[in-house]
Amino acid sequence: MPDPVAAALTFLLAGFVKGVIGMGLPTVGMGLLGMLMPPAKAAALLVVPSLVTNVWQLLAGPSFGALLRRLWPLLLGICLGTWAGGGLLLGEHGGRATAALGVALATYAIVGLLAPRFSVPSRAQPWLGPVVGATTGVVTAATGVFVIPAVPYLQALALEKEDLVQALGLSFTVSTLALAATLAKDGALPTSIAGASLLALVPALLGMVLGQLLRTRVRPAIFRRCFFLGLLALGAELAAQTL
Repeated sequence: MPDPVAAALTFLLAGFVKGVIGMGLPTVGMGLLGMLMPPAKAAALLVVPSLVTNVWQLLAGPSFGALLRRLWPLLLGICLGTWAGGGLLLGEHGGRATAALGVALATYAIVGLLAPRFSVPSRAQPWLGPVVGATTGVVTAATGVFVIPAVPYLQALALEKEDLVQALGLSFTVSTLALAATLAKDGALPTSIAGASLLALVPALLGMVLGQLLRTRVRPAIFRRCFFLGLLALGAELAAQTL
């Protein structure tokens, strides 16, 4: 386990980022904790804070039922892909998991900085949703982060702002539950880690509240750019550790 102070500061920062821009807690948490401990342990430690904050985000939106009916193929794909990729974070795969985490973070950062405009026509969603979901699931199982390619896909659906935030919360909640189930199946979610994950919720929620308070005082676009630049540097560092 990492130093308790370092872990608390990590969750405080990760929650702060989520409070400001509405996402980023597991991404920042995995990136920073991945420098201190094996990715499987980092992912297990993030389960409770990630789940609680994402459910919070999910329930705050206006269109849960409609989004669930529209996105269930994506969500099913996430579950199946995560389950199929079980074990990729563990044991002999640990070094490759760290490298994969770095690549995933850097890729997400580049996409965020370039902000390409995608559009997914409605006729393509029935088959593309499951493909994107399954791919996201495998990436989740291999790295512990669940933003690629689900986030760009959801952003390409032309959802209203509040619906997009809720859709992200829905996707992240399902991804967290799928990852937790896979880690538990593989014996990587022992009681000691689950207890530490519950304790990590305190600094994560505190950081999220502080970020929400600051949101009205900063320009989110500038903060988002700084977030992606930092994520790019962190991803490159993690990938370089395995060279």
